Amino acid sequence: MIHRAISPYLTQLLQQFPAVTLIGPRQCGKTTLAKTYSPLYFDLEQDSEWMRLDLEWESVLTSTTPVILDEAQERPALFKKLRATIDQDRGRFGKFIILGSVSPHLLKNVSESLAGRVARVSLGPLTLNEYPNMKELWLRGGYPDGLLFPANYAVWHHNYLRSLAERDLPNWGLHAQAKLTEKLFLMLAHCHGQIFNASQLSKSLGITHPTVKSYLEFLEGAFLLRLLPPFAKNIKKRLIKSPKVYWRDSGLLHALLKVSDDKDLLSRPFVGHSWEGFVIEQILGVLEQKGVSYEASFLRTVDGKEIDLVLEFGQTTWAIEIKLSSMENQKFFESLKATAPLIQTQKSILISNVQSSIFKDDRIVANLADFLAYLGQLQNGLSLCAP
Repeated sequence: MIHRAISPYLTQLLQQFPAVTLIGPRQCGKTTLAKTYSPLYFDLEQDSEWMRLDLEWESVLTSTTPVILDEAQERPALFKKLRATIDQDRGRFGKFIILGSVSPHLLKNVSESLAGRVARVSLGPLTLNEYPNMKELWLRGGYPDGLLFPANYAVWHHNYLRSLAERDLPNWGLHAQAKLTEKLFLMLAHCHGQIFNASQLSKSLGITHPTVKSYLEFLEGAFLLRLLPPFAKNIKKRLIKSPKVYWRDSGLLHALLKVSDDKDLLSRPFVGHSWEGFVIEQILGVLEQKGVSYEASFLRTVDGKEIDLVLEFGQTTWAIEIKLSSMENQKFFESLKATAPLIQTQKSILISNVQSSIFKDDRIVANLADFLAYLGQLQNGLSLCAP
């Protein structure tokens, strides 16, 4: 079994809260991880399991290990019951691990019923610090079953997307025919790494502008897409105000775009956008694993100045530029240094495929593996200096 880097943070939360919600996309490994903490597991998508939980509730509560409640958003009635149980013994921590695959529904119930009683943590597909073969991870993506699929990786990914379009997304509330959803998937793959244009998508799909926006917000809530917002603070430049669209898993993106292998990927015109999205997800995934609070955005001015990823940690701001090639690093870094002062950054960072990384207090040029290792030392206090 692949060790998940989020485990220490999850263990810490279970020692501090009566319940922890572990959310993330289907098949990313939530159940496997939760079962390392307890054998007491209930799959609430199954009516028989829901009944078993009800019948065994009193005896279940005497367990000394957490009770794992999988796909909890399927049973809204559960949350009031959980609140009453937790309030009977607020001093007991680590009582429940609540799993969910769709953020909006689960979080609505949590916010209404379990406020102050539950911590939330997000688990995504595997990251490079968990599976250190970058070539495979970038091509195949981080879903464990898709990454380790013994045949053509895309077979698993196409079946995964088909299941979401035909069953899961409609069950969760996305009111669209499966064929329309699959067409939207493909169009969004071609938009990966680009500024979101709702009008263009609505015209191609034959649906309204607001409907397109609602679909994308739903897919983001189901952890399939990331809508990276534009930097929103006032600066002395006019800014692009629409988000960028990224597929959160590179394997799903590559399957949709019919990428056969790593050599094929490197020959495609979208390879730079693919790499950019992959690096962003790796960085944000490691921050989630550490429990570090952050805000992520991108900067693009109307006159063409750009920063791929802006990370804000309270009053501290980092500017990150992402390049697949290590050629012309000096040129790219000089451009970044010229743009970064617009947003008063404390660190300027260039991620590229350099052999040797350079870490200084205010500037970094690093390959992805080294930079993720650097982030692995990060705490919310942001006391990181050059290693």
